[in-house]
Amino acid sequence: MSHVSSSGGGASPHGGETPAERADRNLVELLQELRVVQTGVQIVFAFLLGVAFTSRFPDLDTFERATYVVTLLLTVVASAVLATPVALHRGLFHQGVKDRIVALSARLAKIGLVFLALALNGAVLLLMTVVLGRAAAVAITAATLALFAGLWFVLPRALLRPHP
Repeated sequence: MSHVSSSGGGASPHGGETPAERADRNLVELLQELRVVQTGVQIVFAFLLGVAFTSRFPDLDTFERATYVVTLLLTVVASAVLATPVALHRGLFHQGVKDRIVALSARLAKIGLVFLALALNGAVLLLMTVVLGRAAAVAITAATLALFAGLWFVLPRALLRPHP
């Protein structure tokens, strides 16, 4: 993939790209971002798999078990959704639909981030419930959920708004 530099007068640093070059660059950038995020999914999934085999797992109450199951399933869904762009790329490689792959993959990445944020917060809820009790766990999880919402979803939208 060749990188074409802008002639200096355009608003975009990639202004001299052809649509095909832009699609290539966007796909490469998106797949790199997804590699980073998938590591987080794998860590949460490994943690959750290990939890079921601990000596304390049988002592979990109904709320804790439900939190565990929902969190595990959210992690599986996050993994599936975040890996779908890779599967799309592999399945449709050299079919002339890269721009469609990029557009769909960008939407899937956003959806996958929602599931990942929910899974991470589910893990926080489960762990904090066991360590600190339900009331503290709910308060802490509400704070971490607000943190994720602010950083991952509100901040990017705020940056799109024109500033004075």
